[in-house]
Amino acid sequence: MNKAEVNKLKASIAEAGRRMLAQGLVSGTAGNISVRVAGEERVLITPSQMGYDRIRAADIVTLDFERNVLEGERKPSIEAGMHIGVYKARPDVGAVVHTHSVYASAVASVRRAIPPFLDEMVLLLGGGIGVAEYGLPGSEELARNAVAALGKKNAVLLANHGPLCCGKDLESALGNAELVERVAKIFVLSSLLGNPQNLPPEAVELERNIFEMRDSPERIT
Repeated sequence: MNKAEVNKLKASIAEAGRRMLAQGLVSGTAGNISVRVAGEERVLITPSQMGYDRIRAADIVTLDFERNVLEGERKPSIEAGMHIGVYKARPDVGAVVHTHSVYASAVASVRRAIPPFLDEMVLLLGGGIGVAEYGLPGSEELARNAVAALGKKNAVLLANHGPLCCGKDLESALGNAELVERVAKIFVLSSLLGNPQNLPPEAVELERNIFEMRDSPERIT
C-alpha cells in the first residue's frame, strides 16, 4: 500500500473518531480505533489521551505487530496490544473499534452476555455477544481475554469496560459498534419489561451460516 493510500486510511480513522463522538459512543479520550494495512503486518491506530474532535490524520500512529512505532509523533493507544491480538488471530479482520458506549458498558459492568434475541445480531455479529473475563486496561491479560472471547464473531463485551467490535473494514467495524449499542439498549429495555425471548435455534443456525458464507470469501491477505 502506497503512502497516499495509507494517508487516506489515517484520515478515515480520524473521521470515524468524530462520528463515534457525535453518536455518543465515546466521551473524552475513551476508546480507540485501528485499521490493518492490507497485506502487511502494520496497524494504524488512534493516539492515546487525545480528544476525537482534535485528532487529525497526522496524529494517527503506525505500528508493526510487535508494537514498534513505525510512523507518528504521538503515543499510540494503550490498547494497541488488544487490537494487534485481534489481527493476529483473525486474518479476516481489517479494522477494530473499541467504544465506551453507555448501554453496552452497562451490560458489560454486570458481566452479562447478550443472547441471540435479534436477527441482526446473528447476521452481522455472528450470534450472541459474549463477555471477556476482566483484565486491567492496556494489559496483556485483557488482550488475551478479549481475543479468546471474541472468537470468530464481530463483537464482544469487555467485563467492567465496554464493547470491542471488528469488521472487514473500518465502515463495517464502526457499523458493528453502532449495532452493539443499539442491541444493548434494546436488551436493557426489554429486560425491564420481562425476559427477552431468544431466537429459535434453527433460525440462529441458518443466520449463522449466512454470516459465515458472507464473510469467508472476503478475507484479508
